[in-house]
Amino acid sequence: MTQPRTQPRAANDTYKLPPPLFAARCKACWFTAALLVLVVASFWSLDLQWGQFFSVEAARSMGRFLAEFAPPDTSPEFLSKVALGAWETLAMSALGTLLAAVAGLALALPASRLHQDDTAWGRAPTRLVLNALRSIPELVWAALLLISAGLGPFAGTLALAFHTTGVLGRLFAEAIENAPTGPGAALRVQGVGNFRVFIYATLPQVLPQLMSYTLYRWENNIRAAAVLGVVGAGGLGQLLAFHMGLFQMNKTATILGAMLLMVAVVDAASHTSRRLLTR
Repeated sequence: MTQPRTQPRAANDTYKLPPPLFAARCKACWFTAALLVLVVASFWSLDLQWGQFFSVEAARSMGRFLAEFAPPDTSPEFLSKVALGAWETLAMSALGTLLAAVAGLALALPASRLHQDDTAWGRAPTRLVLNALRSIPELVWAALLLISAGLGPFAGTLALAFHTTGVLGRLFAEAIENAPTGPGAALRVQGVGNFRVFIYATLPQVLPQLMSYTLYRWENNIRAAAVLGVVGAGGLGQLLAFHMGLFQMNKTATILGAMLLMVAVVDAASHTSRRLLTR
């Protein structure tokens, strides 16, 4: 019985051994220990009144507060106001996300290295701009823009657009840089410019990922738009701040229910769309 012959290994073949398991475990252990130290330090530095929070008196106060929400106001006149506020919140989030997606894609091109030999001179300053945009929360943007845009949904829409531009621009830039380089290299060999390479080679590959990022941020902007009205930026948040300020808790319960319903519907629709796009 003859033994199977093995293929001789070429002289230029190299095999890399996997990293030592012990070293990897040690790194994970040190990282976990550092996180635990940070958590313990957080508990120690913050004045957390756990005893007061879980006391019987606190539970009774919370029960009395929640009882004031019942029954919700379901009068047709008030429901029409809630429906109008919900539509305004939905429109703010949709328009703000659309503006952010367009601006984010425009900024993602100079913020990314399109190929290995690309000098990308604008990468660092553009990423600095994106970092500045997303480091300012939506509420702060809305408070700043109320001075120039005035009260209403316009300031809220711009606040969502500015913050989301910073988030989507960075995500889009990372997706463009991590796209497979083979199709683009084949076009560059033929003398095709960078813009046409992006349109015909890079964009078709990353478009499902860009759409997934945009839809996910739209979900987040629905929640943010519902809160922006607290500072006078329109939508359900403005109704919520008004009726909570007057301690009209039955009307507040109706507004909160509309927020929950709207967010649940948009989350389900966005999740389904993202699954279809990434198949």
